[in-house]
Amino acid sequence: MAFVADQSGFEDWLPKMAERLGGEGLIGELCNGFNLLKDREKGVIDFESLKRNAAALGLADLSDEDLREMLREGDFDGDGALNQMEFCVLMFRLSPELMDESWFLLEDALNQEFKGFC
Repeated sequence: MAFVADQSGFEDWLPKMAERLGGEGLIGELCNGFNLLKDREKGVIDFESLKRNAAALGLADLSDEDLREMLREGDFDGDGALNQMEFCVLMFRLSPELMDESWFLLEDALNQEFKGFC
């Protein structure tokens, strides 16, 4: 998935994945990650499904509180779980390098769009 644990915390693999896979490929991989972590019956990632499946992402050593904090961080609608969109947004937010690149691309696109208006 997007993060691999090491001695210092997490190594952010999302930018490397984006570079290698392109935009559509990256979204596909994020969807695969969501499907790996979600509760099959509920269709969302809740605490129980995250705890049960976290080892697959190298997160087995995280405490229950760390897992709950991850859920809170991405839970925009306040239902205590992550739907697919919330999960994808959270993955981007947790990747500072990818966020910086996204802002650069957005700024460049806006500059191109509005060139000559100012």
